[in-house]
Amino acid sequence: MPNVGTNRRLVVDLHCHAMSLDVERLVADRPEKKAEPQLQLRAQGEASTVHNATVMLPQAMPKLTSIELRLRDMDAMGVDVQVVSPSPNQYYYWADEELAREVVRVQNEHIAALADSHPRRIVGLGTLALQHPRLAVEQLEHAVRRLGLRGVEVSSAVNGLELSDSSLESVWAKAEELGCLVFLHPLGTSLGARLDRYYLCNTVGQPVETTVALSHLIFGGVLDRYPGLKLCAAHGGGYLPHYLGRSDHAFRVRPEAGHLKRQPSEYLKRIWFDTVVHDPGVLQRLIDVVGASQVVIGTDYPFDMGAYDVQGLVDAVPGLSDAERARILGLNAADLLGLKPTPST
Repeated sequence: MPNVGTNRRLVVDLHCHAMSLDVERLVADRPEKKAEPQLQLRAQGEASTVHNATVMLPQAMPKLTSIELRLRDMDAMGVDVQVVSPSPNQYYYWADEELAREVVRVQNEHIAALADSHPRRIVGLGTLALQHPRLAVEQLEHAVRRLGLRGVEVSSAVNGLELSDSSLESVWAKAEELGCLVFLHPLGTSLGARLDRYYLCNTVGQPVETTVALSHLIFGGVLDRYPGLKLCAAHGGGYLPHYLGRSDHAFRVRPEAGHLKRQPSEYLKRIWFDTVVHDPGVLQRLIDVVGASQVVIGTDYPFDMGAYDVQGLVDAVPGLSDAERARILGLNAADLLGLKPTPST
């Protein structure tokens, strides 16, 4: 168990990424991987594709792969602990079972090695081959019990299947049994060509995907069947926390939406949300809806859509007590992940 140095402003960043180059070598010759550039061009348009290839990725890649750069940036940002999850482009849900077994093994061992190399600064989340649910259950058990990872990162859908699909029940049951974190982070968007310019695929598409995925988990009864599931949503939970009245209204008036044990807004008080919302007013609304106990710091390190002045963002939210700010900055995440604070030396 990592020890976290304590101080009044402990900062635990729950949303940041690393990339395994060994995973990239595993998939390099697969036709699905070779098709990625054309798929990206169609999804995000030429301007975003060119900018990502020539500016964003060259700037991010060294930080995705260098622990030295990561630790230096953490110090500069005032981050005590990073909770590192795989770069979402490495989900590779298209992989067959044999390849998926190896991709996840290599990826999870890579994240575990990062955490083991700096146990006071790095905590790991792994990945799963959700397209093969029986295998995913094995991988989840191995990641948590054998590798010491604190949970896993998942996308907002799996090859067109929603996260509430019956094929994934065993995965949620195992995650609840293990008491580990499930970090919901989408890759791309299902809205297609409507978002293929102005980087709308990310700016709008990512929050939409999170909103839809959370809605399926709620209305699909997953959170009723697995009340102990620890779920954290990236990008502040998308748009859902800011438009809950419509979901609650549907629960009251629509029979196909009214089968839940409680109204949808109540489930958000059992989910955690990161602070990657870029605006103190939006963060204030999120806190008002879900409570300060359910909000954790996130930066989306090291991508250009990240939010890196986390202490400034939290300080700019009016009306929070010192205790609430301390919980959002680090203590909520420490409790959620079972980190053990000890005095700094």
